[in-house]
Amino acid sequence: MLRTIDLRGRAYNDLCTVLPRAEFDVAAALATVVPICEAVRQRGSVALREFSMRFDQVAPEQLRVPAHAIAKALAGLTPALRTALEVAIARRKTVATALETDTGYREVSLATGAHVGYRILPVQRVGLYVPGGLAPLASSVLHNAIPALAAGVPTIALASPPQLAYGGLPHPTILAACALLDIAEVYAIGGAQAIAMFAYGVAECPRVDMIAGPGNVYVSAAKRYLRGVVGIDAEAGPSEICVWADETANPAWVAADLISQAEHDPMAAAVLVTESESFAQCVNAEIVTQLAENPLAKRLARSLTGKQSAVILVDEHDQALSVVNAYAAEHLEVQTANAKADALLVRNAGAVFIGPYSPVPLGDYSAGSTHVLPTSGTARFSSGLTARSYLKAMHYIEYDTSGLSAIGESIKEFAAAEGLPGHRAAIALRVGGEQ
Repeated sequence: MLRTIDLRGRAYNDLCTVLPRAEFDVAAALATVVPICEAVRQRGSVALREFSMRFDQVAPEQLRVPAHAIAKALAGLTPALRTALEVAIARRKTVATALETDTGYREVSLATGAHVGYRILPVQRVGLYVPGGLAPLASSVLHNAIPALAAGVPTIALASPPQLAYGGLPHPTILAACALLDIAEVYAIGGAQAIAMFAYGVAECPRVDMIAGPGNVYVSAAKRYLRGVVGIDAEAGPSEICVWADETANPAWVAADLISQAEHDPMAAAVLVTESESFAQCVNAEIVTQLAENPLAKRLARSLTGKQSAVILVDEHDQALSVVNAYAAEHLEVQTANAKADALLVRNAGAVFIGPYSPVPLGDYSAGSTHVLPTSGTARFSSGLTARSYLKAMHYIEYDTSGLSAIGESIKEFAAAEGLPGHRAAIALRVGGEQ
């Protein structure tokens, strides 16, 4: 099922050139997205309703979901699903609060009369996007909103596409998740137009300071276009799983984990890195067996046979580690004989799942970790969405006469060297001496 990329006996200056990756052309999508964003900027709610009808085949009577619809969705949850959501919420809140927040004010004294303070505080208003395409990702409500709540964001708005099957409202499970988190400001708007609504604001929805949440290529293109008008978390690409495994791993479990992420989207990537050709063959055989009983087999076949998915055969441990770091997976599972030690050697991954009992779906739902993670190799330089993503820092500078006088001459010298007489004068007027 998975094609094979055999790196054994070969050396590459840049492994990224031979590793599998989905085609996700955000730049090309801009041609479609820019007119949408500009229409929302110029015509506001009218344009939003037009795009809802065009893309979602339904235009909601109210862009903002009424409170009674959210309450009805919560009441409609089965007890088992409500418990599952509540467990996931509790664990994510615990991790976000204990590990990811560091707000408050700190100050350091540099000399007499010379103080610099540092304050971390949340952004004021955040817009969250939750996709509603192939799967109603209620889990994305949790993983986007809980860190914002833990960070202390005062105002949270959320948008998700209107669904024809639900009378122009977002999926009920998404609304129920909002209810459990006390998010009352919810909009039935999807796609690039939702991002534009958040960035520019419309009559029903004031503009936000930051947008977070995954989406398709058009959502990512809208984020790229509007970055600078509004802050964004990242440009999310197709989901990825990479499993680094050896012969001690269970091939049926590895196959199931690869399938679990491949079912997100036909462009989703499933990659196995191993030294054992026989193990790889066992995994492929298991994939074929498990797909025969999977109702999403056609979608999965497109993902698993696509250019973004593969078995990568390597010579030995160090080459496997090099491949894993070069690939920089959104989700990395380490299922080797020394899984914890190997996992701690990894430098590039959105999240690392250690050992056979830590599959990626655990993180998708209830592990307590974030599931909004960097894709397309961007884990080389970026991180997943956490409470820190919603925090910003400010410096506070407070010098008195003695503090400024002590370094005034050196500042004037610096300003003169840069050819900025106004800078020099602003100091000289306060501490004396020639301007």
